[in-house]
Amino acid sequence: MNKVILVADDSPSIRKFVSFALTMKGYKIIPVSDGMEALEKLPKEKVNLVITDLNMPNLDGFELIKAIRGNEDLKEIPIIILSSLAGSEEVQKGMEYGANSYLIKPFDPKRIAYEVSKYLN
Repeated sequence: MNKVILVADDSPSIRKFVSFALTMKGYKIIPVSDGMEALEKLPKEKVNLVITDLNMPNLDGFELIKAIRGNEDLKEIPIIILSSLAGSEEVQKGMEYGANSYLIKPFDPKRIAYEVSKYLN
């Protein structure tokens, strides 16, 4: 059974790049363009992990993480932040909100596959 990863990023090229890197490893990808779309998809799909950007329209990554962690059915899903925000404040805030990992763009496909493999065996 393929593990399902929801990728929330407002950049189509990042979504495509992450999707490519992870489908090569056998994961099924659900790409969405912002946090609102992610919250619509999550209850309908059996998502095993979320990868989210922080700067997105409508609902940003921090609010998405907060919503997932506040939802009884979704709160156990591992979350990886993938952001160009590299400051220690953002990293700390992301972790405090409940992210499991924080990766900084630009990223190495091997690195993201490794981070994902820590949560999905």
